Amino acid sequence: MDFRESLEFLYGLQRFGIKLGLENTRTLLERAGTPQQHFQCVHVAGTNGKGSTAAFLSAILLAAGYRVGLYTSPHLQSFCERIRINGTAISEAEIAILTNRLRPLGAEIPVTFFEFTTVMALCAFAEHNVDIAILETGLGGRLDATNAVTASLSLITPISLDHQEHLGQTLTAIAGEKAGIIKEGIPVICSAQEEEVIAVIRQQAAICRAPLLCAGRDFSVTVNDAGSFDYQDHAEHRLQALVSGLPGDHQPHNAALAITAAFRLRQQGLNISDAAIRQGLTGVYWPGRLEWWGGKRQILLDGAHNAAGAAVLAAYLKNLNAPALHWLVGVKHDKNFHEILTAILPLTTRFYAVAPPEVKATEPETLVTVARRANVPAQAFASVAEGLQAARSACKQHDIILVAGSLFLVGAAREILCKEEERS
Repeated sequence: MDFRESLEFLYGLQRFGIKLGLENTRTLLERAGTPQQHFQCVHVAGTNGKGSTAAFLSAILLAAGYRVGLYTSPHLQSFCERIRINGTAISEAEIAILTNRLRPLGAEIPVTFFEFTTVMALCAFAEHNVDIAILETGLGGRLDATNAVTASLSLITPISLDHQEHLGQTLTAIAGEKAGIIKEGIPVICSAQEEEVIAVIRQQAAICRAPLLCAGRDFSVTVNDAGSFDYQDHAEHRLQALVSGLPGDHQPHNAALAITAAFRLRQQGLNISDAAIRQGLTGVYWPGRLEWWGGKRQILLDGAHNAAGAAVLAAYLKNLNAPALHWLVGVKHDKNFHEILTAILPLTTRFYAVAPPEVKATEPETLVTVARRANVPAQAFASVAEGLQAARSACKQHDIILVAGSLFLVGAAREILCKEEERS
């Protein structure tokens, strides 16, 4: 199979749906030669901030001179983005080679899309001789395919309500699933959480006799007026005037998780200097998350797709003081669009609703109805391209076009913008 045929096969595995459990992944890994045993792993779970935290840690490790694998999902524009070696997505040719190699190994197993791609990533990391891999969970943690790997460090980012149909209807239930990445004796580092969430994490860490470091108790950040931030922890590590390459007041807190992870990995024997931490934080790049497109700071792309993400985005938008905000929005059908819209509609001047490609989406007309009830002029469009063009036509100097509501929407808009940039 070539790359196109490989993608057809991979996406065809979605017919098996989302199947939480580790048996298939473990079987396929065993047949593939247990690639996960050839490198060290860091496992990242949570609801929001997983990708940014993983990107921060990857950049720090790269600055320290290590070969780093990074596995995240979903991708924005190319499937290859899910599997990165030293910050660069693997090639389409390598996707095809890995697919051809692994397909016969799981022929009689109903392997899901995410299970197959997880094993594919681990094989790629082994073949590229990475020193350390960072694995982001796809859904939950306890029964997520990535949990078939025993990491040397577990990170848990902020947990909020999301994917309730798979993980449970309450924060406590969801926290229980996310905390399932905690392993016997393996250190875990946790962001600031709701009290009911941290109680679950503490209990699971105690059961597993896993050392637990918590934000606010064991480490903290202070954001300075100049936009930099200071870090300190109970082990007397202090780093001042740190600068994040990712915008947003929430990013220093994601960075703190990565910094604490770096110090813990230093304790485990990795040579990570304070200078590498600074360099990594400044040089990190994570597209589609509060990403300003081009030099004019007029188009803002953000992957906010749940209530917590929308709240963070709204806080960022309030500080911009733009004359007008034109919001191009699209939401997957399984997301609570009311919570997303409630956070951002009060800041919106005009509303452009579309259906994100490649996924089942909330009807744009449904979103338009909600916006109009909030007295925001709104219109539905047949495609992302049409909605984006309409927003640009209405946008005046110093206005902002926001593209948010789904990473699939952001990916589609970004592809349009990239093609325009290539032609110019």
